[in-house]
Amino acid sequence: MVTANSIDDLLKATSTLKGSVGFVPTMGALHEGHLSLIRRARDENDSVVVSIFVNPTQFLEGEDLEAYPRKEEADAKICELAGVDVLFMPTIDTMYGKDELKITAPAIRGFILEGTKRAGHFDGMLQIVMKLLNLIAYNKPSNFNAYFGKKDAQQLVLITQMVKNYFINVNIVPCDVVRDSDGLALSSRNIYLSKEERVRALSLSRSLKRATELVMQKEFSSSTIIEEMKKVLSEVEVEYVALVNREFEQIDRVELGNTIILVAARVGTTRLIDNLWI
Repeated sequence: MVTANSIDDLLKATSTLKGSVGFVPTMGALHEGHLSLIRRARDENDSVVVSIFVNPTQFLEGEDLEAYPRKEEADAKICELAGVDVLFMPTIDTMYGKDELKITAPAIRGFILEGTKRAGHFDGMLQIVMKLLNLIAYNKPSNFNAYFGKKDAQQLVLITQMVKNYFINVNIVPCDVVRDSDGLALSSRNIYLSKEERVRALSLSRSLKRATELVMQKEFSSSTIIEEMKKVLSEVEVEYVALVNREFEQIDRVELGNTIILVAARVGTTRLIDNLWI
């Protein structure tokens, strides 16, 4: 595995890669969810590139940028054992200059749900993802696939839109949510949860299970499903429960094959999100 910290080193390393390339961008503190993306990229491509970069522009004032878990040595070892060919670990100065151009999230889909609570977050996320996609694509104008988890559903939809709107030559590959044995969706922020908070956090996945039961019983009303989910979420601080279609438009009824059910809540000081694609 080649580890690159500079742009020059990255481009030199990717210039030697043959065939298709699978790219997995991360912010580190790698867990089984990240590994599932890396494994899929490994299975479906000739070479795999992983980036680890805690991106400051997508953290808002008062959020956990400084406290965000960083495990660079352990992450590098995980990548090596997973068969990664190139690991890109840049500094902030490598990725950002002075008086940067900005990318703005779309006026509607970028400012609902996650965008309402975290105004500006998606601007910074799209900015760094565009930079990373362009860097990896520099030497791979074709056969380039980038892997993103469905857990960050709104992020995934916006990245897909950005790639389309800006004609970036990459195939975005959505990957299913990965859960721990107790049902909690894997997240680097789960380490912040106390033992008692983790028990309460399980209500997010239980609320989605309840939604699944209702849909299987042919209950398709969004308002009814949301009401029932909130009953399950009584022990956490709910920020939102929503049903949208794949375009992130609010819907009154479940559309089979075209619906995402989303939940966001705070458990203690930790903010968690989860979702179900139907």
